[in-house]
Amino acid sequence: MFYLFPFQVLAKNLTMVTEFLLLGFSSLGEIQLALFVVFLSLYLVILSGNVTIVNIIRLDKSLHTPMYFFLGILSTSETFYTFVILPKMLLNLLSVARTISFICCAIQMFFFLGFAITNCLLLGVMGYDRYAAICHPLHYPILMSWHVCGKLGATCGIGGFLASLTVVYLVFSLPFCSANKVNHYFCDISPVIRLACTNTDVHEFVIFICGVLVLVVPFSLICVSYVCILRTILKIPSTEGRRKAFSTCASHLTVVIIHYGCASYIYLRPTANFVSNRDRLVTVTYTIVTPLLNPIVYSLRNKDVQVAIRKVLGKKGSLKFYN
Repeated sequence: MFYLFPFQVLAKNLTMVTEFLLLGFSSLGEIQLALFVVFLSLYLVILSGNVTIVNIIRLDKSLHTPMYFFLGILSTSETFYTFVILPKMLLNLLSVARTISFICCAIQMFFFLGFAITNCLLLGVMGYDRYAAICHPLHYPILMSWHVCGKLGATCGIGGFLASLTVVYLVFSLPFCSANKVNHYFCDISPVIRLACTNTDVHEFVIFICGVLVLVVPFSLICVSYVCILRTILKIPSTEGRRKAFSTCASHLTVVIIHYGCASYIYLRPTANFVSNRDRLVTVTYTIVTPLLNPIVYSLRNKDVQVAIRKVLGKKGSLKFYN
C-alpha cells in the first residue's frame, strides 16, 4: 500500500476545495472546436510515431545499442507523458464541465512531472552517451555496457518520480480554501499553487531548488559534454567523418534546446510571474511539440531507423505474401 501514501496524506489536507475547474482554452469560444481537431491530430501522430519507434527498436537487432536503448525509453516515457495530459484536455475542449477532483489533480501532476523529469534526465544521459561514443570510442563498450545502461535508465525513472513526489506533496499539502479555478488546461504547479490561501514562499523556494536540480544540472552536463564533443569532432581529418559525427548529435541538441528552454522558462521563476496566455502557449510547445519532435526529428530522419523500418515492413510484407 506504499504507493498510496502520498495521496492519502493529501486527502487528509484540511481544505474546503474538493475539485478544481480547468479553464483551459475556454476564453477562445468557438475556436476550441478547431483546436480540438488540431490537437487530436497531433496526439495521434505523437502516439503512432513513438509507438513505431519503440517497436522498430525492439524488433531490429541492429538498433540494439545504448543510443537506441535510451531513445526507446524516451519514446515510451513521451507516450505516457502525453497520455497524462492530452486526453483530458481534448475532452475539456468539447465539454462545458471542466472539473477535476482534488485527488485526481494531484495524481495528474504527479505523473506529468514524473515523466517530464524522467525525460530531462534521459536527455542528459543521452548527451553523456554521445560524449562517450565520440570522445572515448575505444572505451565506449565499457563506459556504456548494458549493465551501466540499465542502471542509468532506472536512475532516471526513480529520480524523476521521487522529485515529482516531493513537488506534489509541497503543493497539495497547502490549504485551498475557496478559489478553485485553475487558469490552465491541466494541473501544473504555478496555476495550482496560486490558489492556496496561505503564504507559499517557502514551498515555492523548495520547488525552485528542485527545478534547478532537474533542469540546470543535466543541461550544464550536456553543455560540457558537447564542448568536449566539438573539440573532438574538429580534430577529425575527413569532412565526411565530421559531418557524420555532427549528424548524430544535431537531432539530440534540437530536442534538448526546445525541451529545456521551454521548461526553464516556466519553472525557473517565481509563481507570481505566471502569465496565463503566454505560458499556455509555451506549455503547448513542450507538452505537444517536443513529443512530436522526438519521433520526427530525432528518429525518423535517422538513416539507421529508416533502414530498420523498411526492413521490418519488408518482413511483414513477406509474411503476408506467404500466408
